[in-house]
Amino acid sequence: MVAGVAGASAQREHDRRAARREERVRAAHPRIGGFLLAVSDDPQSTRAWSSGAVGEQVVARSLEKWANEQVRVLHDRRIPRSKANIDHIAVAPSGVYVIDAKRYKGRPNLRVQGGILRPRTTTFTVGGRDCTKLLTGVHKQVELVRAVVESVAPGTRVRGMLCFVDADWPLIGGAFAVDSVDVLWPKKAAQVLNGEGPLGPEQVDHLHRRLAEHFPTA
Repeated sequence: MVAGVAGASAQREHDRRAARREERVRAAHPRIGGFLLAVSDDPQSTRAWSSGAVGEQVVARSLEKWANEQVRVLHDRRIPRSKANIDHIAVAPSGVYVIDAKRYKGRPNLRVQGGILRPRTTTFTVGGRDCTKLLTGVHKQVELVRAVVESVAPGTRVRGMLCFVDADWPLIGGAFAVDSVDVLWPKKAAQVLNGEGPLGPEQVDHLHRRLAEHFPTA
């Protein structure tokens, strides 16, 4: 069983896009293509893939460093019949966790408006940027993982995490949950995984293997 390499598929996509750009520039400007490439950056849409790969690698290293020996992790897993992938899946005594790594600047914040006289709305922001839509992606991944987990160990807890690597977290507190998704940083994620739970070592190992089979390396 292969645990996977964090950020591998994102880095491959970055390299593919960068190589295609280099081919286009050199073909259009045979004499000065190399110079143009040297003095210009890849477009942001290409750099984002490399940035994402680094974020996944940071989360993976943090889990390896801070999570205890009872926690089993899978990295960069492909969703069957889809081009999408899941950054990390962790199996711990307390359940299964789907972890989406992000490299966003600014402070994560949960803003709740409304209440008695008007509908209550919840907005999740990072550095003032509305990131509520990120929850939809995590929920979809959680449901896919839950379907597999239910076939192996019915009733096992499956929960999503948004793990922000470069965010501006306060010295005290900071982590919160929104719409059943934990919003936190890498070390805090490891601390959550280290919590006690009903699953024994054999159950953790069995779930880990079944999830690895269903979600192959990307």
